[in-house]
Amino acid sequence: MNAAKRSNETRDVTLVEAVNMALHRAMEDDENVVVLGEDIATNGGVFRATVGLKEAFGFKRVMDTPLAENLIAGTAIGMATQGLRPVAEFQFMGFIYAGMEQIVSHAARMRNRTRGRLHCPLVFRAPFGGGIHAPEHHSESTEALFAHIPGLRVVIPSSPQRAYGLLLAAIRNPDPVIFLEPKRIYRAVTQSVEDNGEALPLDTCFTLREGDDVTLITWGACVMETLQAADKLAEQGVSCEVIDVATVSPLDRETLLCSVAKTGRAVIIHEACRNGGVGAEVAASIAEAAFLDLQAPVVRVTGYDTVMPYYRNEQYYLPQVEDIVTAVEQVIAL
Repeated sequence: MNAAKRSNETRDVTLVEAVNMALHRAMEDDENVVVLGEDIATNGGVFRATVGLKEAFGFKRVMDTPLAENLIAGTAIGMATQGLRPVAEFQFMGFIYAGMEQIVSHAARMRNRTRGRLHCPLVFRAPFGGGIHAPEHHSESTEALFAHIPGLRVVIPSSPQRAYGLLLAAIRNPDPVIFLEPKRIYRAVTQSVEDNGEALPLDTCFTLREGDDVTLITWGACVMETLQAADKLAEQGVSCEVIDVATVSPLDRETLLCSVAKTGRAVIIHEACRNGGVGAEVAASIAEAAFLDLQAPVVRVTGYDTVMPYYRNEQYYLPQVEDIVTAVEQVIAL
């Protein structure tokens, strides 16, 4: 079944609707793009990210799989090496571990192992993070696991516009991409997105707000609280530069270092646990290359080194606006 040609319409959409829009566009533009995962075809996915794809493109390109993440990962890798561009969905990031053997040992190494004879152009999508009152396996933020693996890109959108553009870029990329969607903000805001097929650059940070006093570095759902904190701090006369990392691996160090050179202070915010998080890599990069620019130590505002608690306590785990404001006040005072 072939989809009707899509017009370049502009709509106000949520983040999850922008994901759906990007998938429709990618599948229309390239018949080699296929989608697979648990309940993604007939039911449109647990968060409805893939609704309408089966009706538009047929069951040969939109495939429901068994409840077997290792199979999903392995099948996607096989497809990618043979000329397709699969987009495989894991229902939640906490279910991705069964596919780690395939992702780490095969997808990430395919180009190197075959000396460039085979590429692995695929995307593994997964909703991630807490904030929706779900059990811990549905609420994890373990992006650092994948950021540590050479050969993988790790991309995290934080708005509908970036979800659309970054997902298109990920699908067109010749190597595997882990695309993590912060489900806490799936429907938190709407944004005007033009369905024009234009991708945003990977491996690039986005400066969301210019400032002079402190650099706030974050990604995913925490962008929302970080911007709110910047508004509160502005009322106190503190000028915050807010940077959305977007691609946590490979890291766009140049943008981060240029900002810190201007402000002299850095606060890193993420909801993943503190120990070994991506924030530690960001802090180390700043310490190595911008130490003489710093007027205060780099501070991290993170989740705790515990399993995500059940919903009654998850707000104690997730970084709050007040936590960010307090951290900035501390570094400004130094």
